[in-house]
Amino acid sequence: MNWSKSILIAAAFFAATQVQAQDNLINSLKGNASDNSKEGFKFTEVINLGKTSIKDQGSSGTCWSYSGNSFLESEMIRMGKQPVEISQIYTARNTYVEKAKNFVRLHGKQTQGDGGQLHDVLTIFRKYGAVPYEVYTGLPEGQTRNNFSEMSPILQSITESVAESKKPTKNWLKAFTGAMDSYLGEVPESFEYKGKPYTPRTFADQVIGINPDDYVGISSFEEHAYYKPFVLLIPDNWSFESFYNVKINDLTDIIDHALEKGFTVAWATDVSEKSFSWKNGVAFVPEKPIEKMTKEEIDVLFNGPKPEAKVTAEQRQEAFDNYETTDDHGMHIVGIVKDQTGKEYYIVKNSWGVSNDYQGYMYATKEFVRYKTISLMLHKKALDKNMQKQLGI
Repeated sequence: MNWSKSILIAAAFFAATQVQAQDNLINSLKGNASDNSKEGFKFTEVINLGKTSIKDQGSSGTCWSYSGNSFLESEMIRMGKQPVEISQIYTARNTYVEKAKNFVRLHGKQTQGDGGQLHDVLTIFRKYGAVPYEVYTGLPEGQTRNNFSEMSPILQSITESVAESKKPTKNWLKAFTGAMDSYLGEVPESFEYKGKPYTPRTFADQVIGINPDDYVGISSFEEHAYYKPFVLLIPDNWSFESFYNVKINDLTDIIDHALEKGFTVAWATDVSEKSFSWKNGVAFVPEKPIEKMTKEEIDVLFNGPKPEAKVTAEQRQEAFDNYETTDDHGMHIVGIVKDQTGKEYYIVKNSWGVSNDYQGYMYATKEFVRYKTISLMLHKKALDKNMQKQLGI
């Protein structure tokens, strides 16, 4: 197997043609904005829980790692610990390893790329531990922002070559991790943090101190039996994890109860909507379909509160089945605000830097969350007793 030839051909081809999915997503949302939007909203905080600073995932599809680790950092705050910025790229790197193994074992019949799911953060925490960002940034010397545009296609070329071979050897994994070492740096086996020695395992257990088994994934689809686990069929669920299926209104009831009890919620959702404005920091479900709006109505879409449509479970399922709702992005729900009409929105921490109207935060209505949620991740104790009983937790 000629590794160097495969790598060079793939690098030359993909570097010229591949557009980073995350950059493409952000660029597609630039038109979703109104002038003077911020002046049209008067938000009042209802709940605002502990969280760490806004980060920028750069040109990498690692939102799930940024939001999942932000969630763990908030869990540290909730537990009375001093939070630490967890290395998002350490989590992503080890996820790529596990995903590559699955890809080869499935003879290449699985998605690749930077994408993942919120539970991958727990999977990697359980198997590999964790390290602080300052120990493993994943940034080459002189680089201040993630850019996986060259590395990702090289990794994909390796796994595809292996999957196409008749009898893979164990050497491919060394080539795969070696490529990551070249772009992200080698992972230290041990390190010092605040004057104490740690390994990734001891740092995860002694400093972060969460138990991955304490967390659950939640989703909602008519297709599956309610209050039972099911495998969520999205390309980035590469590990075929199961989620508990609840009714559409349970989604926001669960989030509300969690926030009221001091628990934040990790949120995977669809953001490729005309009613999702990253620039203005607002997401909602317009009462009038956008395709039926005039240009004047579209121009002021985000200038203050607007009437919303009421979404049914049937509509939610249909939007998922016809690809109107896709697994676009992972974020972190940390609180609730009310607008001047009394309507509640969730405070959502994003990982696209601080360039929008609310310095990196979003305000998403409950109707938008009911309609476009792919999944939630939260602590079991964040669920009320009745929901725990219904799910058999």
